Amino acid sequence: MKDPAVLHVDPELQWRGGQQQALYLHLGMLSRGYKSGFICNPGSELALRLKQHDADYHCIRHRFEVDLVAGFQLALYAKTHGYNILHLHSGHALSWGLLAKFFYPKLKLIAARRVDFHIGKNFFSRWKYTSSGVNTIVAISKNIRNVMLQDGVPEAKIRLIYSGVDTHKFDHIVPDSNYRQQWQIPEEAIIVGTVAAFVAHKDYRNFFAAAAIALKSNPNLHFVAVGDGIQMQIMKDLAAELGLVGKICFTGFQNKVGNHLKAFDIFVIASKKEGLGTSVLDAMSVGLPVIGTRAGGIAEMIEDGKSGLLVEARNSEALARAILKLAADKDLRKHLGSNALKRVQDFSKEQMVDDNIRLYEEL
Repeated sequence: MKDPAVLHVDPELQWRGGQQQALYLHLGMLSRGYKSGFICNPGSELALRLKQHDADYHCIRHRFEVDLVAGFQLALYAKTHGYNILHLHSGHALSWGLLAKFFYPKLKLIAARRVDFHIGKNFFSRWKYTSSGVNTIVAISKNIRNVMLQDGVPEAKIRLIYSGVDTHKFDHIVPDSNYRQQWQIPEEAIIVGTVAAFVAHKDYRNFFAAAAIALKSNPNLHFVAVGDGIQMQIMKDLAAELGLVGKICFTGFQNKVGNHLKAFDIFVIASKKEGLGTSVLDAMSVGLPVIGTRAGGIAEMIEDGKSGLLVEARNSEALARAILKLAADKDLRKHLGSNALKRVQDFSKEQMVDDNIRLYEEL
């Protein structure tokens, strides 16, 4: 396609990694002179951030999976404003886009797949991802691509494009000298932190179980959990049961994640499923040594023993051993963190934008 005009679509109300990727892509396209627009739900976090960036966007209310009115409105907006591609950044967005194509068949559809869950077994879910109406599905990791192949999505329809991060986003942040005092962490403690939503696949149970095991050998550890979500209170109760009170901080949702990352000594991602996990890339971008599980796309980012450590998912004993290993070896932490800074350049937002633009031009 000589002149791709891309309308990004994401009806989700919350702000997570997928929304950040969509925003990076939209802003990156605009900075390169491409025609790029954005459709989101009114009152969404995306609408707020798009407004803050003074980036082109338009709000259409999308209320449920098969919203015919919203589908017609999306098609009309795309046709009226000269867009020829819809980039659909979530499962709900894909449903919306297929409806829009029904009203405006000339549209080309690209769907983003960011999770390594199997596609739902119901007819509608299967149809969405195998429909001839979808031109390309972008998988953000090899693992996600493999899951879709298992679910019957044709290989020719899948394009691998890794998520990207702003590798210099936290360069200007100076470590907060009052951080430990604010969160009541002893000055001599080694801080082991994570940034993850409190949802099942992030496996906080694994992280907390590993913390309890590690503390038996090294009581000088202190743990920090940055994020919120539907399981937060359940996990707080679990932490209390495991005797972690006074050894773990729950910060809730934080806009300034960099302040936490700059204070951590070790970063852990304990997921049992993970599309890619851009919080890992954020941690690597500040030179943190990262411990990750061999879940989803995590092993595609971390080179075991070189730019981080990998352990098997759902293995709290192995995770605890890795935490203790890094806690006991400052030189190893420094070595892994230095290599992480180099490795993360392969996952820059600039590379992600370039790869997507190349896809648009090939349609």
